[in-house]
Amino acid sequence: MSELNTPAVVILSDKALDLGRRIALAIGGELHGARARVSSADRLFDDVKAHLAGLFAEGRPIVAVMASGAVIRLLAPFLSDKQVEPPVLSVSEDGASVVPLLGGHHGANDLARAIAGALDAHAAVTTAGDLRFGIALDEPPAGYVLANPENAKAVMAELVAGAKAKLAVSSPRRGEGGAIAPGEGAAPDKSSLLSPSSGPSDHLLPVGEKGRAPLAAWLLSSRIPFADDGMVTLTVTDRPKNAGPLELVYHPKTLVLGIGCERHASTDEAIALAEKALTECGLARESLAAVASIDVKADEAAVHAAAAHFGVPARFFDAATLEAEAPRLRNPSEVVFAEVGCHGVAEGAALAAVGPAGELVVEKIKSKGATAAIARVPAIVDPETIGRARGKLFVVGIGPGADQWRSPEVSAMVSASTDLVGYSLYLDLLGPLAEGKARHDFDLGKEEARVVRAMELAGEGRTVALVCSGDAGIYAMATLVFELFDKGGISDAAHRIEVQVSPGISALQAAAARIGAPLGHDFCTISLSDLLTPWEHIQRRVTAAGEGDFVIAFYNPVSMKRRTQLAWAREKLLEYRPATTPVILATNLGRPGEHVRTVPLGALNVDDVDMLTVVVVGSSESRTVTTGDGKTWVYTPRGYSGKADTGMAKAGA
Repeated sequence: MSELNTPAVVILSDKALDLGRRIALAIGGELHGARARVSSADRLFDDVKAHLAGLFAEGRPIVAVMASGAVIRLLAPFLSDKQVEPPVLSVSEDGASVVPLLGGHHGANDLARAIAGALDAHAAVTTAGDLRFGIALDEPPAGYVLANPENAKAVMAELVAGAKAKLAVSSPRRGEGGAIAPGEGAAPDKSSLLSPSSGPSDHLLPVGEKGRAPLAAWLLSSRIPFADDGMVTLTVTDRPKNAGPLELVYHPKTLVLGIGCERHASTDEAIALAEKALTECGLARESLAAVASIDVKADEAAVHAAAAHFGVPARFFDAATLEAEAPRLRNPSEVVFAEVGCHGVAEGAALAAVGPAGELVVEKIKSKGATAAIARVPAIVDPETIGRARGKLFVVGIGPGADQWRSPEVSAMVSASTDLVGYSLYLDLLGPLAEGKARHDFDLGKEEARVVRAMELAGEGRTVALVCSGDAGIYAMATLVFELFDKGGISDAAHRIEVQVSPGISALQAAAARIGAPLGHDFCTISLSDLLTPWEHIQRRVTAAGEGDFVIAFYNPVSMKRRTQLAWAREKLLEYRPATTPVILATNLGRPGEHVRTVPLGALNVDDVDMLTVVVVGSSESRTVTTGDGKTWVYTPRGYSGKADTGMAKAGA
């Protein structure tokens, strides 16, 4: 689920914390809490009106654990077009009532029912169609697309007023050689409404045929009154259709587009070929359920561009699975077999996706660098059940560990993941955000094993979060990911995964913020660990930073066995800056036991530092200042000595 589709469960106090977490878990949501009164949440906010307005503007579904009237008053100034407004719901603080306020036919009613089911509560659905007929005609279930939602209001009004409906189910027939003859319909074959035939028109399903219309089962299971001469027409078809004024056209997701292509094929070419396969054969693009190909193309931009163009997922099969479809191929190729191990990619992938009950309805067509074919099955295609997805790896930095220092993007990535990989402490710091995920815990160290596991899991088609503290790219796991891509050590499938790296608040930023502004001028970071870097290189860098008068953040300053490096660095830096230079020691930042203090460089004691401490040494210009409340801060001026003073004098003049 993308961040914009993830429901935001909004609570205003710790009293609603347990309820909010139960709701978030039930609907795959993200918990948002008022910073002043909520101790822990996936995302904290300061101003409830501004936060709700921002979520509403983003199109995020909102579930607010607060009074309905309050939610209405807060969002009233932002209401405009009901067709594009996201679902907004109110849940009573006792969890007894769930009220869809906005977007009832855009997901709010279904969310209300899901929440009510999880809480054993009452879903106060009030939309007329839902109450009378049990379904919302402008919100079809997964696997269907309403082609003309603008007609829904008029159709529903007629039905509510007492009109009856007739049901039309049609599909193209297969022509010679497997190609679909454009514009031809299906005969009224009662045993299978999608059987190829020569009938020229749609089949108007007589009343009582519920068991023989799998594509229309959700309509027939409703309380809508059907009659052969109904005034309203409800059409289910995988062909484009111009609807009448009292007609709703639903396209079922019954088609799969198979694509094969050369490496680095043109994305425009692949999309154009796919469009040709659909339009020349009279198929509705809305009926596409997925784009399918062979697994060696899992990282092929052209395949993913075609999937994105049609708004459907891309799914992949191994060569052995595609070769099993060889008897059903219309255009088997020995050349393709010699290249990838199966006799057809486009046709084979389409057929593998629809299974034995499906058929090839558009045989392979070619362009310079791509091939395309389409298969259909007489049932809704669930893309999650065919082949596998291209694996995705999120490399995330969770900051020092506190909820308020974790970015919304990172929280959304963790929420969207099926698997979490990381040092056990870091996974524990995610708290409830880790619930329902497969955890792959590692001890401190074993960094490469950690990253290999994450990449291999993604290579299996999973969505994986590789969890790091601080920022994932600063002395953390992001570097190892790309090193493995570069140098090897992972499977071919792991080489083809998608990677996204999300930033986090680093330890040096957190330490600086807690003590003032020591990073106000040039600074650097140096790791004192010699596990991967020769000690003589570390010495050279400390010396150079001392000579350059940089503020220095020391990572990995000590360990159980390594106690001398920080002492050496202290003595070396005393050659370049005063013994009074402020040094910040920050331990357990953002976590219980946080301790931030300042000592002079000359008095820095290695025994005061442990593995959970970051050490920030000021430059020769860094200073301390004490404010009226008695707190001492550290800052580094933006300019040096006389130059800074001159600039300030000019500004004052």
